[in-house]
Amino acid sequence: MTEYDAVVFDNDGVIVEPSDQSVLVDAVVDAFAAFDVPVDASTVRQSVAEDAVPRDLIADHGLDAEAFWHQRELTASLAQQAHTRAGGKPVYDDVRALDALDVPLGLVSNNQHATVEFLLAHHDIDRFDTAYGRQPTLAGAARRKPDPAYIEQALSDLDASEALYVGDSEKDVVAAHRAGIDSVFLRRDHVSDVSLDVEPTAEVADLRALVERLPELH
Repeated sequence: MTEYDAVVFDNDGVIVEPSDQSVLVDAVVDAFAAFDVPVDASTVRQSVAEDAVPRDLIADHGLDAEAFWHQRELTASLAQQAHTRAGGKPVYDDVRALDALDVPLGLVSNNQHATVEFLLAHHDIDRFDTAYGRQPTLAGAARRKPDPAYIEQALSDLDASEALYVGDSEKDVVAAHRAGIDSVFLRRDHVSDVSLDVEPTAEVADLRALVERLPELH
């Protein structure tokens, strides 16, 4: 049996707890305010839930999409950093189980790269050999999962061809399959009732179970 030559993980909901949606909603409202555009939370809540570029709102107010998105990403990252310093986005207890793995590890998140770097430094996590988040541009937004671009970058960094991606969303499973690698759906409490329209290679309840089952997955 050939073993995996790398394991790559999502970040939010896998390594650290997901971002509080209200923090992100407030950040988007603040981003519009930076352009003197007043919007209320209800107006931007859907785009935040979908993690989408609010193109209609941008166009309606005559904003430059690239300039707005850069501001939005900066504001969202700083808001999450402040939230983390105040005790938000803690590391899951089972992350320490990854110390038992003897293969290269990577991290690929749909969150901003600046946020990913901050979280790893703040929580003193140095287990990952490479880590990517999205760049604060429209092109960076387009490369988010389910696009496999950032996963493929991580695999190149790790010189991996038989890898596994671990995430907590359908986008993660799809992105892994598009990158040509296996996937594990991590069914933590916040996704306990989620139904998937795609089939992962395996499903586990936590990272301890992942480490235990890893030898039999490939």
